[in-house]
Amino acid sequence: MADSQTNFAWATLLDVSPTERGGRRLHDRLAHALRTSIRNGRLAEGAAVPPSRALAEELGCSRWVVTEAYGQLIAEGYLSARVGSATRVSWSPDTSPPRSRVQRPPARTPIRYDLAPGLPDLRAFPRRRWADAVRTVTGSAVHYDLGLPDPGGHAVLRTTVAQYLRRSRGADTNTECVSVCAGVTDGLVRTCRALRAEGIADLAVEDPGWGRLRDAATIAGLRVHPVQVDHDGLRVDDLARTPARAVVVGAAHQFPTGTVLSPARRARLVRWAREVDGFVIEDDYDAEFRYDHRPVAVMQGMDPSRVFLLGSVSKTLSPALGLGWLVAPASMTPALRAANLVAAAPPVLDQLALAAFIDRGWYDAHLRASRRRFRSRRDLLVRTLGAQVPQGRIAGTAAGLHILLHLPDGADTRGTVRAAAAAGLRLTDLDDYRAHRSMEPALVLGYGNISDTEIPPAVALLREALRSPTASPPTRTAQLSHDDR
Repeated sequence: MADSQTNFAWATLLDVSPTERGGRRLHDRLAHALRTSIRNGRLAEGAAVPPSRALAEELGCSRWVVTEAYGQLIAEGYLSARVGSATRVSWSPDTSPPRSRVQRPPARTPIRYDLAPGLPDLRAFPRRRWADAVRTVTGSAVHYDLGLPDPGGHAVLRTTVAQYLRRSRGADTNTECVSVCAGVTDGLVRTCRALRAEGIADLAVEDPGWGRLRDAATIAGLRVHPVQVDHDGLRVDDLARTPARAVVVGAAHQFPTGTVLSPARRARLVRWAREVDGFVIEDDYDAEFRYDHRPVAVMQGMDPSRVFLLGSVSKTLSPALGLGWLVAPASMTPALRAANLVAAAPPVLDQLALAAFIDRGWYDAHLRASRRRFRSRRDLLVRTLGAQVPQGRIAGTAAGLHILLHLPDGADTRGTVRAAAAAGLRLTDLDDYRAHRSMEPALVLGYGNISDTEIPPAVALLREALRSPTASPPTRTAQLSHDDR
């Protein structure tokens, strides 16, 4: 180091005197003094500090004190050292003027009407009865219920869910095979981790289908293979040509196409699972809502040893509850628990409240009232679309909380969604649920969380959005019809 650098008045620059009796050790005080000088700019970035021996002589301390201080500041990023070169300052204060704030994008038009799928009627949430259930279990819970929750869920709710699924969904299960989870997505992640631990690396999913389920499988480490859906549901022959040994399927009511897996394909899918020594993961997300006849029973009852069953109250009560269930084959339950040791069960009091809500018959009563309300609302939406959007074609079973509106060839669904959003209407493009963009334009219209009085003005905005320049199809139109299989 040059003399001009080693003879700097370091003793004057660095105040290492103790600030109070019993203060910090000398090497800590030296590090603090150097740090302060760097922060306030007295030691500029790139400036060399003296060799440890030279600074120790100037300050009248041991060399160890200096090397300890230098080492601390190197670890903090204020100094940098290279073999054969001086130790230098590697940090500088930010002296540049504050940059102007990034301009916020223009405020979006508030959403007045929401036809996006995915929500039940949140206005109809049974607040009083749910509060009664919470109050009851809070007062009656024994002390050990208030401890750490069982990762698989409280036995009371698992028993209640098993009984409910047997009597209402035709499931073949028992308490030991039921796990409580935070919802269908959480249940799928747990299932995929268990499958991965058992050596299954490939999972098939429906196309189109929920993107969140594809993401959940990827997060769990599985390779995902989209398989097309047609008017009879999942194309099992296409599935058989993939390397998948597990598949996620909406058998009772597929989202978003609204199809029901045909009896022949149900049987073929079970045979496929046996042939490949694999599993079917049944997503039973909104199957309780069927309006033309009783809901179709779950596939799980056809072969409990090959079919997982996922369900939740997100589409029947509210996603805010975060309560769902996972029914696993008995042979896979130990692997399921072992592969998800850190999985967190929903709060115990919420689990007990749901069990009480079901046991008292309030859940069944809520479902009956919801079916009547949703059937009437769906009929109103279909009639209104027929009057105002005659060029569309409605597809899908009379079930669930959404319909599929096919548009004439060439219609710009993305342009329609943008035009509608600008007018205060939320719509969803079917392509949002496809693995690849299609030439068949369609919109997925949810009616669960929109009131009856809002449907006519919402459809009027949809009609205007379809007429916008960016969304206009060719002159060809078709008479609206609906396929309510």
